Amino acid sequence: MLRVTGLDKTFTLHLQGGRTIPVFHQAGFAVRAGECVVLAGASGVGKSTLLRLVYGNYKAAAGEVWVRHRDAEVDLVTADPRTVFAVRRETMGYVSQFLRCLPRVPAVDVVAEPLLALGVARDEARVRARVLLQRLRIPSSHLDLAPATFSGGEQQRVNIARGFAHPYPLLLLDEPTASLDAANRATVVELIQEAKARGAALLGIFHDADVRDRVADRFVDVEAMRAAA
Repeated sequence: MLRVTGLDKTFTLHLQGGRTIPVFHQAGFAVRAGECVVLAGASGVGKSTLLRLVYGNYKAAAGEVWVRHRDAEVDLVTADPRTVFAVRRETMGYVSQFLRCLPRVPAVDVVAEPLLALGVARDEARVRARVLLQRLRIPSSHLDLAPATFSGGEQQRVNIARGFAHPYPLLLLDEPTASLDAANRATVVELIQEAKARGAALLGIFHDADVRDRVADRFVDVEAMRAAA
């Protein structure tokens, strides 16, 4: 589902005289359908940066990010914006560490939005969103409230529900259980295992050792792909 080859990334600090910071050099790995690959390494080594490169939030200096989309392979490094957006809409989901959504939009509509973008009827999308939110223990009384009023842990659960609302063939997970209690961590593990069982490919970062050990099929050493400073 995902092939990363020869990926280079350098940050330029324009407010510090154009100083450059090399991050990755010739980074490469693959994720197959039905497995969860975990990015391993100490905090600050660049795991989240690597996820953002795969998703296309950061532009690579060189290399390729191949994603299987509509029975073909698409290189997201060179693809035009319309193709990137289509891959994100249909094929590649992303659960970041922080929920970003429009103010005053109810939680149920935040979760339903990816389904609506794919043409799912509004009523069906909202029903599916409610089921997932309740599975993640968001109280029924909260579903029609804006997530900005929620606690950090509740916002993260809305974020997770949004990421799992559509059965993406490829899903990127950036510390999805970081602010969750034991019961909700267990639910996220179940969601990941169910995604793997239906053939999804998952690439994730998990600092929670118990969750990591329960979901990981393979590990990728991010430190080994770091560029020389």
